[in-house]
Amino acid sequence: GESASGAPPCSGRKNEPLGPEAKQHFVSARAPEEEDRGGGERERESARARERRKNMFIQKAWRTAAFGLYGFTQFTKSGFVEHAKKFREEDMQIRLDGKNCLVTGANSGLGYATAQGLASHGATVYMLCRNKERGETALNEIRSKTGNMNVHLEICDLSSINEVKSFATKFSSLEKPLHVLVNNAGLLEHKRTTTPEGLELNFAVNVAATYTLTELVMPLLEKAAPDARVITVASGGMYTEPLNTNLQYSESEFDGTKQYARNKRVQVALTEWWAEKYSNKGVGFYSMHPGWADTPGVSKSLPVLSEKLSGNLRSNEEGADTVVWLGLQPKEKLVPGTFYFDRAEAQKHLKFAGTAASHEKIGSIVDSIRSICNLPANP
Repeated sequence: GESASGAPPCSGRKNEPLGPEAKQHFVSARAPEEEDRGGGERERESARARERRKNMFIQKAWRTAAFGLYGFTQFTKSGFVEHAKKFREEDMQIRLDGKNCLVTGANSGLGYATAQGLASHGATVYMLCRNKERGETALNEIRSKTGNMNVHLEICDLSSINEVKSFATKFSSLEKPLHVLVNNAGLLEHKRTTTPEGLELNFAVNVAATYTLTELVMPLLEKAAPDARVITVASGGMYTEPLNTNLQYSESEFDGTKQYARNKRVQVALTEWWAEKYSNKGVGFYSMHPGWADTPGVSKSLPVLSEKLSGNLRSNEEGADTVVWLGLQPKEKLVPGTFYFDRAEAQKHLKFAGTAASHEKIGSIVDSIRSICNLPANP
């Protein structure tokens, strides 16, 4: 029973290789054990994935419910009337004579009310509109209502990044300091639509144009430092979505309302990012939520909400109130990167909604936007 060396066969000596038969026996003996272990691991991973999906579903349901409750009590006309009890009259007695303001999407809704509000305080207002005819009508109305002739019309289709770049070049050639930029233009398109430049339409207007215009007029804003500011009109809809790197909504089943909410979340995170990036430039960055206002955009894009809240939607002037207020206040009263609602700092995330950590992605999102818009990489 012993080999010539005196050791038993298959003794497992360190330096003695196994023969083919022994190897086969060894592998066969181990295979079921490894299979069991592999199967168990797969089952555990599958259970973890199910748990993650369940938690995401619960979190999303909670976000939607909490947003609905918050909205119906705060974002309506009755919410505005309640909050207005704390407004200070002297806040709105500040003049803007000699100051230049640029308002996007200014021919109707909140943009119109913002342009009119700033013009009534003596500002020189540049209304950036897509449609020349509607823009001219709005321009003449605002001049007539405010008696301010320093209101001007600029034409640009914000869904085209090339047009945004051309406008920024033309506007910059005026070499005027820009004291207030209001990124108001917004879009909620329910059907997936691709622009001639290949961008998803909501993203193009709400994110790409907002980012590109702001970056390209930064030199004009710096000329107006330390008084310059950028006010971006976001939406409470962003409470329902975390920051998402899927900027152009590549999911097969397109959801315009969800894409709009994602876009608005990007705007709020961008405002934080700008406030940090340009903290030493003398330019303030603020985002705000106008509440649920009775604008042409809301009645067209959200007819059910518009109908349900008929009579309790805010007027355009009430929706734009905080935008105008942000344009008037001394900078030392305002907090950079903050989200405002009804003249006060507001939360950016609902409790337990799981959206806060997502803002860490903003750096990579900015890189993506710059790449999509053919802007040079961030220095």
